[in-house]
Amino acid sequence: QVQLVESGGGLVQTGGSLRLSCAASGRTSSNYAVAWFRQAPGREREFVAHIVWNGGGTLYTESVKGRFRITRDNAKNMVWLQMNSLKPEDTAVYYCAAPSGFGGTYDDERSYDYWGPGTQVTVSS
Repeated sequence: QVQLVESGGGLVQTGGSLRLSCAASGRTSSNYAVAWFRQAPGREREFVAHIVWNGGGTLYTESVKGRFRITRDNAKNMVWLQMNSLKPEDTAVYYCAAPSGFGGTYDDERSYDYWGPGTQVTVSS
């Protein structure tokens, strides 16, 4: 089992920045991808960003490209999501997620088996 815990959410004004953290514990290994998803009120959970196990490849949803950056440090079992130029439409609960194995589709939440409880991000206009 892998436990994931997010932190770093909060209230920020439009144009501001936040850095979300995802800490992994339990039966961890550096050999897994990690993704961030988010869910706004009344909407389905959506993919935000993905990073491969060695940090060598990242993917983003179109709406956050150029504003968000996902990074990881396997020695610390940590993944971060740096969010800049935040907009009110970025308001959501943000979740980090990891799969139990390989394969799956990076932007499909069904590909992920381990989820954190989420951290709230609110961007005021």
